[in-house]
Amino acid sequence: MTRFAMVMDTRRCIGCDSCTTACKVWNDLPLDLEFNPVVTDGPNGVYPHLHMVHLPLICMHCAESPCVHVCPTGASKCDDDGIVWVDEAKCIGCGACMAACPYDARHKDSASGVVMKCDFCKDRVRKRQEPHCVWTCHQRARIFGDLDDPTSDVARLVASVRTEQLFAEMGTDPQVFYIIGTGGQG
Repeated sequence: MTRFAMVMDTRRCIGCDSCTTACKVWNDLPLDLEFNPVVTDGPNGVYPHLHMVHLPLICMHCAESPCVHVCPTGASKCDDDGIVWVDEAKCIGCGACMAACPYDARHKDSASGVVMKCDFCKDRVRKRQEPHCVWTCHQRARIFGDLDDPTSDVARLVASVRTEQLFAEMGTDPQVFYIIGTGGQG
């Protein structure tokens, strides 16, 4: 079975925000809404030994999605391939899913009142194309694929390199894995 996942290699990320911009354009997001922020820690250290870490954030597409379980209308969904998304036609904008998400990855569109989030560009992915944030990342800091396919880059990285899941202790089983390192080093 297919289980989509993403690896974020912070050693390669230079904080250019190409992923953020591509996502905003593709999803026609309002100026005040981002599905793909990149948080920067640094510079740290003492000159000339300075370093930075850029941490790209998105919906974690949790295998145990608290946002899906609390949705009173069934608008929040997790498909068999692991993609978590919002059916805007069913969303009443109550915000229960926003409160349940430990990753602050859901956002209410002020114009429509519905909750929106990253859906791994499911329309592209299901046509065997990469999500826009992955496609536009010239540093190859984002790697996307089928975690259940042992030949995929994602599965090989998760199996062979030390990765971390954000807030793994919460039991959500996030399907976004991080290789932590100093930015621009990969």
